[in-house]
Parts: sequence; structure tokens; C-alpha cells
Amino acid sequence: MPRAAAIIRAGGLVAFPTETVYGLGASAFDAPAVARIFEAKGRPTFDPLIVHIADRADLAHLFTEGALADPRITLLADAFWPGALTIVAAARPEVPGLVRAGLETVGVRLPRHETALALIRAAGTPIAAPSANRFGRLSPTTADHVLEQLDGRIDAMLLGEATEIGVESSVVALDADGPARLLRHGGIPLEDLAHVLADHGGIVAAAPTAQPGVPLQAPGMTESHYAPMVPLLLVTTAFPAGATECALLAPDRATLTHLEGLAVAAGANVHASVALSETLDPVAAAAHLFERLHELEADLIRRAVPAARIIAAPYPEGGLGSAIADRLRRAAATPQ
Repeated sequence: MPRAAAIIRAGGLVAFPTETVYGLGASAFDAPAVARIFEAKGRPTFDPLIVHIADRADLAHLFTEGALADPRITLLADAFWPGALTIVAAARPEVPGLVRAGLETVGVRLPRHETALALIRAAGTPIAAPSANRFGRLSPTTADHVLEQLDGRIDAMLLGEATEIGVESSVVALDADGPARLLRHGGIPLEDLAHVLADHGGIVAAAPTAQPGVPLQAPGMTESHYAPMVPLLLVTTAFPAGATECALLAPDRATLTHLEGLAVAAGANVHASVALSETLDPVAAAAHLFERLHELEADLIRRAVPAARIIAAPYPEGGLGSAIADRLRRAAATPQ
């Protein structure tokens, strides 16, 4: 830990585990170090970063006094911090523009992971950290996933177990006027957020995909994101024509059996098939989502299967399932 903290203080990049996915961190107030994050990931500069803190007192260095006067920050922090919630509010001018993607706001999270918290404390600075992967690709939930995509591009990595939640944080914007806005589905379901904010203006789900020409207000809002190297197709009714070489992914065992039947009827050659959980268990499914997609991607690439596809059944919306459904929709979108 001392070496990793020293690397952060010196302007380096350190990958580290959190309860959501692995992050790629740099000192949030070191603009050249932050620029290295974008370079290592191949990330466009219009996509803002999330700043990770180890103590609520650090908010005073990130949010304006006016933003901190909003009682909803305390409500949300009391309910969900430390945890998988990012709060977006008006940023102090000292926060580098690259962290904010030029916006007047910044997203902040207090993670629920001892390694992440220890790194932030040892470094003595808030840490800006997106997911530790190449931009737009599958999120990393194990150290191996990080090395597969970023080996040779970063300075160090703190090892840890597979991440607990398996999907990124929920992102909530607190505007001066109007209700809170959910910018990204994640580890805290919309229903739980709505319960906490019910007497303080409520919360609405923002447009799920950023509009062309409009700066991203939060990470994970591009139409195509979280995508494997092998094309992924979502199946709602008929099996896709031409998907003769494939792997299958389904929410649960019963849906997988149905999907396998569709594949057989279509004459497809199924190389692998997995269910995210035995029954419709969104907690288990979220924890396994990216791990299973990494496995299917690696299997099809290793086999050198020509024109291979990952065929996935959609995940039911609601609760944590909305975050899983969002990841699958974006993974299936054609990159623009």
C-alpha cells in the first residue's frame, strides 16, 4: 500500500479493487495524472470521471458551499455511503476541468471497500477513478480482467478478490432546481433512491443515452458501452438470422433452456452457454455479469470461431435488474 500511495502522489496510475468494479486511479487534483487515465483507457475527454473519497469531510474540497447546503446530500450519504452511489453536484473551481469533462459539476463516491479506502487515505488525496479497462469494453471485476486490457499502460495494481456487486455505482445528479436525476443505473436501485428522496422532491430517471452533441453528464451514458470484443445480440423473440456460430447468455436457468431450444431450431452451433443465476436472483446475476461475458468472449476468441456472436436474453427491469438490463442493452448497441 505505501508504494501504491507514493505512485498516486507522484502522478502515477494505480488500478485497485472496489465493491463495484476495479478502478483506475490518479490524484484527482493532479491534471497531468488525470490526463494519463484518459490516455491509458483510450477514453474521450467528454466523458467525466468519478472522484473517490475516504471521508465525507473531503466533500468540502470538491463541492461548492451552495451544493453542500443541499440536504439531499446528507440524506443520500447517510443512506448509501459508503457504497455504490455517486453524487453529482456543483464543483469547486479547483477540481480540474478534465475530471469534470468541462462541466460545472463533479461526481463523488465514498466506496465500501477497505483496499480502496486504504489507498485513498494513504495517498492523502481524493482519487479520480473510472473503471480499469479500455474505454467502451467489458468492465473489470477481477485483477485478471484489468491485466488483459491495461497491462503495460499503468504503473501498479492492488490485488483483490472478485468484486462484490459486479456493476458500477448508481449516479444521481442533484440540481439546484427540480428533482434529483438518476443518470446511470447501478448498484443502488432506483426504487431505494426514490424511497430516501420521497419527501425531498423525489427522483426521475434521466434519458438513458446521451444525445449527440451534448456533453456526457456521467460515465456510462454512451449508446455503445460495456461491450465484448465479440458482437453481442439481444434476443427477445426469434433467434437472430445468421447467428450460426454463437455462445449463449441468459438471466436464469429456465431462460437459458428456452434460448438453447431457439438456437437448436435455428441450426446454430452453440460453443458455450451460461446462466447468470439459477433463478432470477439479480444480486447474483449482477455479481456474475461481466465475469461471464469475459469468459464467453475469451472462449470464442480462443477457439477462433469465425463470425461468432454472443446471443443474450434481456434481463427483466426493476431493482438491481435495471442496472443489468442497461449493461446488456449498451453492450449490444452498435458503436457509433
